Amino acid sequence: MSELQALVLDHALQAVETGGSGSWRDRLEELLLSYATVLARSPALAWMAFQTTAVGPNALRINDALLELLAEAGVDQANAAWAIDLLAMLVTATVAEHSQDTGAAKPGGPIEQALARTSVGQYPHVHAARDDILSGTGEERFRWGIDILIRGILARSRSQ
Repeated sequence: MSELQALVLDHALQAVETGGSGSWRDRLEELLLSYATVLARSPALAWMAFQTTAVGPNALRINDALLELLAEAGVDQANAAWAIDLLAMLVTATVAEHSQDTGAAKPGGPIEQALARTSVGQYPHVHAARDDILSGTGEERFRWGIDILIRGILARSRSQ
């Protein structure tokens, strides 16, 4: 069954755009957003990507494009090789989580209710950060996560 799922996933990944224009950073973000958009088309596909490793020609095309962009950014091959997995995991996990729209993070949802009940005495840091914990749109948080990973990948590569 997992081989069939890998083939189905790879077929869906054909729609991921690896071209783009602009700086290496712009093209990298466009590629990752394209990957997210493809996965978000179907909750089942998002979860399949979370549970399956695609190794067909489309997955290889995406990985090759990611490696090329990271090389253009000055990331050495060893760090880039590990970075592509980390970037794909961030996108896949984020889309899979959001495909199961439980409403937990919506205004008035369980997360907001739990944060509203926090006491400054018992959870001082959570209490102080509760507005920030709930801030930002999904896309803003997604782009923030990509930015943090890219900065870390660049810093790691340059420090060695």
